Amino acid sequence: MTDESRDALLSGYRRFREDHWPEARAEYEGLAADGQKPHTLVVACSDSRADPALIFDTAPGQLFVVRNVANLVPPYEPDGHLHGVSAALEFGVKVLNVSRIMVMGHAHCGGVNAMIRGAPADCQDFVAPWVAQGAPVVRRICEGCAPEEAEQLAEEAVVRLSLDNLRTFPWIAEREAAGTLALSGVHFGIADGVLRSLRGPGRFEALD
Repeated sequence: MTDESRDALLSGYRRFREDHWPEARAEYEGLAADGQKPHTLVVACSDSRADPALIFDTAPGQLFVVRNVANLVPPYEPDGHLHGVSAALEFGVKVLNVSRIMVMGHAHCGGVNAMIRGAPADCQDFVAPWVAQGAPVVRRICEGCAPEEAEQLAEEAVVRLSLDNLRTFPWIAEREAAGTLALSGVHFGIADGVLRSLRGPGRFEALD
């Protein structure tokens, strides 16, 4: 860790302790004593510019957030291998009983760009196989649209893909069918700060 990054982190921590903690202490103590009860599980990208807690202005304990490259949800595969996203989904749905799962994509996503153009040459161990699961859908979208529209349409397609894959988890599909769990998809514009919500099978509309 560089001195610059360490200093930035420590400065942020000190601001938290001095400015935020005195007012939030009782809230954190309650969360420690009573446990977390988040209402929503968010599957978001790891991109540093698209932080769900900041975008939705939430308090601690409200969101259970799963972040990865390109906000991808793999299909249900209980094969005994390591599945970080699936483990978080299982815990959020079965233990925390969230009432909503939201997939949040965003503009200028490097992971989606890697699906279109290929992963960087020095990211072949993990990034390349990870983004490969979305590449066929993204490439089909790009073949049928104008070049200036390709990036955003591809990002939206990945949100829809993750929603489709969520429904392959039997305990998610069952809860959605019973009306106890809602699934939704959104796309965040980094440059304009606008959040657009998936309406119907393929239409994203800006939220008021």
